[in-house]
Formats: sequence, C-alpha cells, structure tokens
Amino acid sequence: MLTEPAGPRQTQGLRVLVVEDEFLIAIDLQLMLEDVGCIVLGPVGTVDDALRILDETRPDVVSLDLNLRGQSSVPVAEKLRALEIPFIVTSAYRTFDFAGGESLTDVTVIGKPVQPRMLIEALSRTCGA
Repeated sequence: MLTEPAGPRQTQGLRVLVVEDEFLIAIDLQLMLEDVGCIVLGPVGTVDDALRILDETRPDVVSLDLNLRGQSSVPVAEKLRALEIPFIVTSAYRTFDFAGGESLTDVTVIGKPVQPRMLIEALSRTCGA
C-alpha cells in the first residue's frame, strides 16, 4: 500500500500502453490516466496492434485486457515479459486457466469496472513510480 495517494507527482509523464478492445472502456482508461499526467500510447484493441506498438516504442508500463476480440492476449504478456516491461491486467476474468497463463503469474489484476484510484495505484506500484 502506498503511503500517499498516487497522483500527478508519481505519474506525470509515465508512458502507459492501454491494450483494451472495448472502445468505451479504452477511452475511460485513457481519460483516467491522462487526468493524472500519464502519456497514453494507444489505446489498441488487438493482439497484432499491441505487438506492433511494442516493436515501435517502449512504454513504461502496460494496462492489458486478457480477451481482445475473442483472442487471448497471452502473446502480448509473453512479449512484455521478454522485454522486461511491467504490466497489469484489467479484466473481468478471475482465473488464468488457459494456455500460456503462466506468463501472468504474479501480475496485478484490476477487475472491471476499473476504479481510477485502483488503476493508478496498481500502475504506480508495478513500474515503481
């Protein structure tokens, strides 16, 4: 638990890739992050788009949905692990009982609907901001 609330001092300029396929949720996450000074990359809504962004740039941290248009985002999680980029999962799913789920071991999970304070605190903790 943080000793002081996560806010603009801790998140100012933090580059966050948002990987979310639901348009309204993606925009909501983007606004939450921008409100505390984060620079939002994306949002992107497919595994291919997320992998392409990771080939082009290096975010400080990633907010990753598990199910992108019916496709598992495990390949994105695996790439994030390989690149040593910290990430959290934002998902309505409670378990990771599927192929490749081990790449999600010890990852912070924020349930949906996402609460702004929980999102900001989790991202701040995850990337050490």
